Amino acid sequence: MHWKLEGSSPVYLQLMEHIRQAVLSGEYPPGARVEPVRELAAKANVNPNTMQRALTALEAEGLLITCGTSGRFVTSDQQVLGALREHAVRAAVKASAREFKALGLSLQQAASLLLELEKEEG
Repeated sequence: MHWKLEGSSPVYLQLMEHIRQAVLSGEYPPGARVEPVRELAAKANVNPNTMQRALTALEAEGLLITCGTSGRFVTSDQQVLGALREHAVRAAVKASAREFKALGLSLQQAASLLLELEKEEG
């Protein structure tokens, strides 16, 4: 995983987003074990307490589960994973809509272009 942390957003929120993206991309598939806090913190070049905060928050969301001394794992709960994917898709659509509008396109024009692209890639 490439840890690119920047901007004004708190670091632990950025870490959470990176881990969510790793789950969505399949880098951490359902049921996969997540590396220990110190190992992840070293890879991301952050304080272990900051990484712990991110992982604890992801547990609270239900994305990660702790199995005693065995460590943390990505949930296999399809409802949680489906909600994560839905949230990511909606965020991508909203970002794209803002970009289309900034380019002077209506959402209807953008939808037409997307359908045209789908036909071309068919």
